[in-house]
Amino acid sequence: MDNHISKVMVITDFTVHQLGILNRMCEHLDRHSISYVIYDKTVANPTSDDAEEAKNLYLSSNCQALIGFGGGSSMDCAKAVGARLARPKKPLSKMEGILKIWKKLPLLICVLAIARTGSETTLAAVIVDSKTRHKYAINDFNLIPDYAVLDPNPTLSLPPFITACTGMDALTHAIEAYIGNSTTKKTRAYALKATKLIFENIYKVYEDGNDLEARNNMLDAAYYAGHAFTVSYVGYVHAIAHPLGGKYNIAHGLANATLLDVVLKQYGESVYKKLYEMALYCGICNANDSYKVGAERFIEQITLMKKYFGISSTFSELKNRIYTNWLFTQIMKPIHYIQFQFYGV
Repeated sequence: MDNHISKVMVITDFTVHQLGILNRMCEHLDRHSISYVIYDKTVANPTSDDAEEAKNLYLSSNCQALIGFGGGSSMDCAKAVGARLARPKKPLSKMEGILKIWKKLPLLICVLAIARTGSETTLAAVIVDSKTRHKYAINDFNLIPDYAVLDPNPTLSLPPFITACTGMDALTHAIEAYIGNSTTKKTRAYALKATKLIFENIYKVYEDGNDLEARNNMLDAAYYAGHAFTVSYVGYVHAIAHPLGGKYNIAHGLANATLLDVVLKQYGESVYKKLYEMALYCGICNANDSYKVGAERFIEQITLMKKYFGISSTFSELKNRIYTNWLFTQIMKPIHYIQFQFYGV
């Protein structure tokens, strides 16, 4: 950390704080005579009010740097706070979209306690408007953290279900980055590497949360997936998951995990070849299998993964199963008519 920094704000959520996952980092800060203030009110889908409250605490406490500690929500909140500090006269709602900040943020460090979003490497922060519940992304190069800490030790305390959902969130990032039209050779390589690491390690960390090697592999996978999708974008899974998070506050990892196989099936033959390539790379199919067979086996593995982890294909927050199915049908209709240019395939 820069020598001139003597006080930092740590942005996290209540659960991470109460579980004591912050303790090792706080001890480290104490040893180096760096004081800190903790904001632990970040919610699953961070809101503009969260960011504003944390920003005011940062200023009143005379902090000089930001640490986003936990999962993507804490990191997104930290990024949003940094954006408001950089542009104090500009509300977050006016920063929606691409390159709306244009000013350097205070020093931003992201420490992962959850292998999920890849937010530690992306230029995006996703925020929910507290008044309208509209969920939107702010994208600016200044939001890329100055440092990212990939330490598996903070992730050891994560419960199995959260471990599974966050791992499948990273898997969603990798798959959607790979099947899109905006890929590069580098992002495809990152996406494949992330997917293989997740298939090889997610069951291990679910069954044994203290498996340090598997935890580290999952952090690497989330990091690679973050690199991939920050360039190649995401797709229809996220297009549905984000409004569900904004409207019903469904945790983003759970939303993505619930939707992933459902949406991939709806894409149909347009993604067969790319899913076959991913299946072949991960050892799920054979080279002599057809594209269709490879794709179906790949999707089947995701369905089995959900079943093993106890993840449903419906949302209890919605009125009923019929409404859920109707929602999928209405949102997925354009796939049959449009070769998705920006986010899809």
